[in-house]
Amino acid sequence: MQPAIAVRALEKTYAEGAAGVPALRGVDLDGHPGELVMLMGPSGSGKTTLLSIMGCILSPTSGHVQIAGQEVGKLSEKQLPAIRLEHIGFVFQGFNLFPTLTAGENVELENVELMLDLKGVRGEKAKNRSRDLLERVGLADKYTTFPSDLSGGQKQRVAIARALAGDPQIILADEPTAALDSQTGQIVMEMMARLAHERDRAVVIVTHDSRVLSFADRIVRIEDGLIAKKRPESEVSPELLVHSAAQAGGILIA
Repeated sequence: MQPAIAVRALEKTYAEGAAGVPALRGVDLDGHPGELVMLMGPSGSGKTTLLSIMGCILSPTSGHVQIAGQEVGKLSEKQLPAIRLEHIGFVFQGFNLFPTLTAGENVELENVELMLDLKGVRGEKAKNRSRDLLERVGLADKYTTFPSDLSGGQKQRVAIARALAGDPQIILADEPTAALDSQTGQIVMEMMARLAHERDRAVVIVTHDSRVLSFADRIVRIEDGLIAKKRPESEVSPELLVHSAAQAGGILIA
């Protein structure tokens, strides 16, 4: 099966001083439809940089990025939004909601009136689409509610609805449960898992949250800008070997 997204020999160096600071040093990674991949690693390991390049927010210094079979790694950062628009939904750690807009307006303005309009979805059809998205994430009754009156979990679900507005095949999320309590984090992760397993999306999540690892089909650890070597099962703690009850088989640790 062709991966929805693939990176090969990916390198990223940030300009700082004469030598620069390497954030990624030759990373290879695939994300497949129907799979939920979690990226883990210490702060500064390069995982958020990797997610940003996969999400067409940053350009790599070198290497290859293929999205739906199309090479995009050589595109300029001015060219990347069109690729992101067509293929990718991004869920940001800080929700990134406009405080003066309702939940429905946040989805409409951020993705419906802009993203869906670019995709030919306009007017009442776009508004109906935004209502459908909020209903899909369990927030149909929050359409007119402002972010200040939403809980952290509800804000995250609005952010997910916004990411789904363009019906992307790839969902990328940066620490989606970091600011949530355990129960709410479980709800958000159940939603992300359904996107992968029921809607056949490729889902890649950066996380430090050990409470949600059981939702992963594959865990990839990044250290010092490199994918860590696959660890033998004997070195993996027992709780990491427990998968979501809805899934067959164990977690793959890469």
